[in-house]
This record gives sequence, C-alpha cells and structure tokens, in this order.
Amino acid sequence: MSDIKATFILPSGEQVTLDVYDGWSLMEAARQEGVEGIVAECGGGAICGTCHVRVRAPWADRLDAPGPTEQALLGVVPESCETSRLSCQVIATAELDGIEVEVPSQQLDL
Repeated sequence: MSDIKATFILPSGEQVTLDVYDGWSLMEAARQEGVEGIVAECGGGAICGTCHVRVRAPWADRLDAPGPTEQALLGVVPESCETSRLSCQVIATAELDGIEVEVPSQQLDL
C-alpha cells in the first residue's frame, strides 16, 4: 500500500497537500488532517453532501461517473459544477496521484 498526494485548494487560495493511503477516500484523509471546509457529517455514507469538492482537470476525467445517490446530492450542493464530486466517493489510487480538488466556500447546510 503506497500513498498518493492529493491537494485541497481552499476558498482562500491556500493549498493543503496530503498523503492519502491507497484505497482511502479523499474525505477520510481530509477529516484526519482537519482540512477546513470538508465537514463530512455522514462520515462517508454519501448521504449528506457535506464533503463536496470540485475536481480539477485532468483528474476529473479519470474518475468513474457518480452513482445515482451521489448525482442527486450534487444537484443540490452549493457551488456545484460539472466536475463536482463528493470526496467520500473519490478513492485514492495510483492513477490519481497528484489530484487537485477545490473546496467550495460553503457546504450543504444540514
């Protein structure tokens, strides 16, 4: 098991680069390291929409399409766009080493 690098770009422009264990979700790593803006109320169940990120190119094209539950949540999260994903559904793999994601200025208000 090896780590990949993932960079979270905060609304302020600050960049936080983390080592993410292969097989972990980006949300798990962000919560462990206290990345501001990744609330993750449901702990990774893809039912709250509070770990929304916007995946930068070229990594967005490397991800599988979101499933129906994730797609429904992405339709209601603030600041959603074509490359929006729930970070609990983005699993670290070698192919995603160096991934960059933008954290929106607000998450879904539960």
